[in-house]
Parts: sequence; C-alpha cells; structure tokens
Amino acid sequence: MRNIAIVTGASSGLGEDFVKLLDAGSGGPLDEIWLIARKKEQLDAVAAKLSTPSRVMPLDLTDPASFTAVEDALKAEDDPNVQWLFNCAGFGKFGDFESIGREQNANMVRLNCLAVLEMSYVSLPFMHAGSRIVNIASAAALVPQPGLSTYGATKRFVLDLSRALNFELDGTGIHVSAVCPKFMHTRFLDDPGNQAEVRHFTWIGFEDADACAATALRKAIRGKDCIFTSPDVALMNIACKLLPVDLVMAIERAIGNWYAKAA
Repeated sequence: MRNIAIVTGASSGLGEDFVKLLDAGSGGPLDEIWLIARKKEQLDAVAAKLSTPSRVMPLDLTDPASFTAVEDALKAEDDPNVQWLFNCAGFGKFGDFESIGREQNANMVRLNCLAVLEMSYVSLPFMHAGSRIVNIASAAALVPQPGLSTYGATKRFVLDLSRALNFELDGTGIHVSAVCPKFMHTRFLDDPGNQAEVRHFTWIGFEDADACAATALRKAIRGKDCIFTSPDVALMNIACKLLPVDLVMAIERAIGNWYAKAA
C-alpha cells in the first residue's frame, strides 16, 4: 500500500505549511505528497525543498476537469492509500455582495465549496482506517458576515459538511476535520477587494500560520471534527451559539467600525 498525502493550495500559505509538516514526518510515514495549485513554478519551488517524493499537479480547481485528473491519477496508482487530504485552496473578497460581482462570487463558491466536496468525493474511495481529511474553514464560518457574505457562507458550508461527513464516517477509522483560524499573514489579503471593508474585519487579529498548521495537524490526528487554533475564536464560537445571530452581527459591525476609525 502506497501512502499518499494530497494538499490543495500547496504553493503558499497554510497549504505549504502543511506540506512542510508532512515532509518532516508529523503526519506519519508517506510515500508521496501530491501538490496541487494553479501555478506550476510555485509548486516546483515547494517540491524542490522536500525530502519526501512529490508529484506536482498544476490544476485550477474551479475547472471540473481537475477532479477527473486527480481521480485518474489515483486509479493509475498501485494500491494507493490517501492517508491525508488537505483542502487548503480558497480565496475571499471583501465588500458588498453586489459590488464583488457575479463571477467572483461564483468562483468563491466553486473553489471554497465545490472543490472541497469534489476532492473529498474523489479521495474517499482510496482511504482506509487512519486516513484524515482536513478542510480549511474560518472564524468567518461562525456567524453570517455582512461585507464578506459569500466567503463567510462558503466557510460555513465547509464547516457543516466536514462535521456531518465525520459523523457519517463513524466506525470507519476515517476522520474529517474543519479548521477555523483567524487571519494569517499569507497571500489571502494580497488582493482582498474593498480595503476599507478589510479594516472592519481585521480587528479580530492575526495568528501565526506555522503554529496554526501544527495545532491543526495535531488535533486532526486525534480525530477532532472542529478545530480552533486560537483561544479567542473558541470563545467566539461559544458566544455565537448563545447569542441571537442579529445581535452578534451588530456587535461585530460596531467593533469593526470603531477599529476602522482608530486604525
């Protein structure tokens, strides 16, 4: 059996951090790591630093043909075991729903939701007891996010799908985890859309991407279905469950307005 880890969004950010941890053996013995992202040059650069054999797969996960390519590659393997699937690819745009535009909103859904679903569906037939799926959700998944509405909704989809799928797989030894981090200093904010709206959200602060990946991997190994990598987000999750949704949105907006003026 060949143990394979598949990482989407592997060219940078949290995806690359998970690749480094896997290469260091933190996820157990692996025969190969498959690196998926759009830009081949960046994937090649990541692959060049690895000691574990790797496969570079430059794919656009908004294109349905990409999932067929991954599935065909798995079918061509000799007795593959997808030990890990990390769904890290995604993007977000800040601003009012209408101003973001139809294409950008739709592509957020395609990449943040549909790609997670498709990659999970393609990988599960090649998973065995001990395999793990790790999906990157967000603190934005905890409550609706005016000004970041589509992104927040896509991450809520990731959170709910992950938890439901983990429940369905009970008894198989396969676990699914959703990770809900804060902002991190990655490429996520390189082209965020409405900069003024960004300031309304970054009051929540940033966390270290390396530490986030290490915590997420450790908790995923333990089979935890919902992973908070910073204590304040865990507290926010409790507040979002106890308080009315409209009140939470109003509090968030009030804090965001104060922070944006003070910044």
